[in-house]
Amino acid sequence: MGLNSVNIKTGIILALTAALVLALAWSSRPLADDADADIQNAILSQIEAFANEDEVQAWAYASEGIKRRFGTSEGFLAMVREAYPAVHSATAIEFAERVPHGGFDIQVVRLQGPEGKRWDAYYRMEMTDGAWKIAGVRLQPADLGI
Repeated sequence: MGLNSVNIKTGIILALTAALVLALAWSSRPLADDADADIQNAILSQIEAFANEDEVQAWAYASEGIKRRFGTSEGFLAMVREAYPAVHSATAIEFAERVPHGGFDIQVVRLQGPEGKRWDAYYRMEMTDGAWKIAGVRLQPADLGI
């Protein structure tokens, strides 16, 4: 066996090893669909908790920053009830695009409030200890077009 055949075999082994390493690295990354589903589940679960007046469960989906800001689940639920009735008492929910921003993602959600008005809700989502948490919501009236 000559020097060239050893170099070819070594090259093939290195190429296969590199391909295996890349395949393993790729398969260990979470799929975008998994993140979408996890984010949507967190938002839906919190909205459901609001609808059931379950302050403890709603609080569980809040980020640490939200928890520091409001201090208690009771205060948090009272604020959402007063300032965000479309979130607290949504009658229809539709998920739109999710936009990654490095340390957080923005999930756009179209809501219909209890009085029938439509809203675009921009949820700021943060990954904390392997779970998506809601770090804030900005509401604006939905653009209904023509």
